[in-house]
Formats: sequence, C-alpha cells, structure tokens
Amino acid sequence: MADKRDIKRHKKRLAVRFGIDEATRVAFTEDISLTGMFIKTANVCPPNTKIKIEFSIMSDMHVVLEARVMWAKKVPQNLFHLVKKSGMGVRILHFSTGEDHFRQYCESITADR
Repeated sequence: MADKRDIKRHKKRLAVRFGIDEATRVAFTEDISLTGMFIKTANVCPPNTKIKIEFSIMSDMHVVLEARVMWAKKVPQNLFHLVKKSGMGVRILHFSTGEDHFRQYCESITADR
C-alpha cells in the first residue's frame, strides 16, 4: 500500500511517555515527522482519542505535546514483538513546550539523509 502522507516520516526510536490525562505509560517511537509519529505500544488508545505525549531530545530538550490517535492496532502481549505495526499512529495537535526543539530536531534528521 502506498504511503499517503505529504510529510516524510523518519525512522527514529525515542522513549516517550503518553496517556489521556497524564503521560504515565512508557513506549518508543518508530518514526516521527513534523506532523505526527508512530508509537509502538501494546497499550493503545482508541482512534480519535486526544493524548498527552512527553519526551526528551538529546536529554536536555523536553517536549510536551497533545496529539490525536489516528489509528491503532492492538496486539496480544505475547505477539507484540512479532508484529511489525503494533501500536498507534498519532497526529500532533499542539505543543505545550519544546516546539522549537522538536522542529529543529526533525530538520536535522532530514538534513542528515
């Protein structure tokens, strides 16, 4: 299936915390872009849910944002590492902190390629 996104996502593994009211669950990204990311997790939220996401870039640049779950694929825990796309794709709605850091980081990834 062809990728319908206009914005290119880049393979990047970042540790993130996420949740509906508080960012309490821990997961990793598989890819990121200026507009969204894929979060690999067995603890998916239903599509259309707004979630809070927190992470750090290069240990000192903290990013907090709100995103909407666009799609989710729940996989049983014992099969989680065997299935390629188990988790959820999210679209960034707005940043609470760290928007400039995140944009610079995404631009640096693009420049490295």
